[in-house]
Formats: sequence, C-alpha cells, structure tokens
Amino acid sequence: MFETLLSPIQLGTLTLKNRIFFAPTSMGLAEEEYFQKMEAIAAGGCAMLIIGDVPVLPSRFVPSLYSKKGFAHYQRLTAIAHKHGCYICAQLHQSDSNWKAMIRYIPGVLCKKIKPEDLRPLLNAQVEPLISKMSVKQIQKITSAFGDAAVLARKAGFDMVQVHGDRMCGSFSSSVFNKRTDVYGGSAENRARFAVESIRAIRDKLPDYPIDYKLGVRQENPHYGNAGVLYEELGIFIPLLERAGVNSFHVAIANHSNLEDTIPNAKHPYFSEEGCFLKFCDAVRQYTSLPICGVGGLVHPEFVEQQLKENRIQCAAMSRQLVADPQWVNKVAAGTPEKIHRCIRCNKRCLGGMMEHKGVHCIYDGKTE
Repeated sequence: MFETLLSPIQLGTLTLKNRIFFAPTSMGLAEEEYFQKMEAIAAGGCAMLIIGDVPVLPSRFVPSLYSKKGFAHYQRLTAIAHKHGCYICAQLHQSDSNWKAMIRYIPGVLCKKIKPEDLRPLLNAQVEPLISKMSVKQIQKITSAFGDAAVLARKAGFDMVQVHGDRMCGSFSSSVFNKRTDVYGGSAENRARFAVESIRAIRDKLPDYPIDYKLGVRQENPHYGNAGVLYEELGIFIPLLERAGVNSFHVAIANHSNLEDTIPNAKHPYFSEEGCFLKFCDAVRQYTSLPICGVGGLVHPEFVEQQLKENRIQCAAMSRQLVADPQWVNKVAAGTPEKIHRCIRCNKRCLGGMMEHKGVHCIYDGKTE
C-alpha cells in the first residue's frame, strides 16, 4: 500500500532507503535531551535527518564546525544517525540578524515590555539595512565560507549539505530586503548571485558531494513570506541554482514573517490543509526535473503516498509529525499505520514550547503506543 513512500531514491551520489526526512528544526533543547530526541527519530525509520542552522562562519551562539566542541557535537549527531542506518544532512546558513541593531531591544525583552511575538517583526525590520549596506568584501567572505563549512561538515560525517535559501540567501534573493544597486541587487539575476556563489563555493571544493537547496517561495495576494523568491521569479532563479550545482530542492514557504504562517496550525486562515505548501512544489516543478522534497503539515501516510505516487513530490519532510511520533516510518513499514500518534497541528508544545523557551515537545510525549 505504501510502495512509493518506502522505496529508495537517489539524491546526487546518495541512495536513500525511503522518501521520508526529518525537516530542519530549531529544537531549543538541552544538549543531552536533543541527542535523545534525534536518536529516537533516526531509529524510527526515516531516511535522513536534516540538521537545521549549521553556521558557515564561526559562532559563539550555536555549535560551530570550526570549534573543537562544536565539531564534536556534530560528529556525535552523525554517529547517532548512522548507527540507525539513517543519512544526515547539514543545513548550512548564515544568519541575517542584525546583531548590533538587536542590542537596543534587549532591555525591553528583559523587562518583558517586548513580547516574543513582537520581537520578530522588530528584528525583520533590521534585515534590509544589513543586506543593503553590506560590503562586497564581506559578502564574498560569507559565500566562500559555504565551501569551507561544507568541507568540515563532510569531515564531521554529514552525508550531504543543504544550503538554507532563507536566512541570508533568502534575504539577498528578496526584493523586500535587498535594495542594493550593485551586482548583488536590482534584477532577479543579481539578487540570485549570493546564493549562486554560495553553491559554487561548495561545488568547487566538493565536486561530487550532494547539495540540496531549501527554496523559500514568496507569494502575494495574499502576501506570505518576505525573504525568498517570488512565484514570478522562479523561472529565473531555478536554472541559475541548477547550473551552480544543486542536486535537489527542498521547497517551503518563504520565511521572515509570522511563525504561525511558516509553521501553521490546523486553524490557519490560508494554510490549514494537509500538504499546505505543496502548491509551491507545483510551481517549482515547472522549471526543474530535479527531485523535490515537499513539506507542510504532512501527517497521514495515505496522503503522503498519493503525492509521491503521482510524482507531485519525490520526498516528504516532516518535523511536527516525527516529533509527535518518531516511529512513523517504522509503523508504516510494519503495516500498522493506525498506531501512529498523528500530529493535530495544535502548536501547543512544539511552536508554543519554542516561543516560551522550553524547547520543542509534543502533547503525545510519554506515549509509546
């Protein structure tokens, strides 16, 4: 019944055992709890873990590939995945947060005059001046670092990398944030340059290493997303990204808007349905024959199988559903999908836990059957 879902797929030089991935997720957990959560998901049968937000430059705020401690952190993650026959992918990114501008908001956050949900729009307002005023020297330092970070990721045991097309790549791509007048701004071709150079930096150093690109799609009427690529510009961006060297696309809604839009609950006014972001995959498919991974409230194996069987997508990525039930794939493979704890997209302890700085959890935590 789930032949397509459980069938292997080729991404670059990798042959994955099935079509289900753990989507990149900021978990916000203490280190040991995080490792336990990742091991449970890897043991649950998915083909690959995508580890979100691996910085391409040295960082003091999150584990860094450049430090001894950070490198060991990632080595432990890759060993956990491989122990369970699961591939693992590093999502390489450069933050577009304007740290100097953020300082002004610290007093308001500490005294709780600025709520977590109010901080995001304030930070987003600082992206445009950061992107538009960055020097070419600094830009090229960052794009080159994607290649350096990919080399380190492979040494740490990662099987492939994903270039994060939101964050700085997405902000350079977006006419909302990118107001530059040089070769990195203006036309869609110029706004794609940052992402293209980042991909080429990886491909130049690792000719055969699989590269995925997280492509954030921005839409108007109604407006959702601020970074990323407009529907109307996909025909320009996608061929440029392909020629730069990507092997596949991970397609989602563009970021830098309300978190309830990028992680929608079941009552969202526009993205309430299962597979709510697959229409973006349909748009991308017009311009590429490369494998596409879809996301967006995927829960039911019957629904996922149908999308794969119809070749609408070639892979499916889940976050909340695999947090709700890490054994999702194993239960499908065992012929017992009725035993799955199905995510109801309530966002109470996953997005809610993240917003409350308690980490990503689930209302099903503690249930085993």
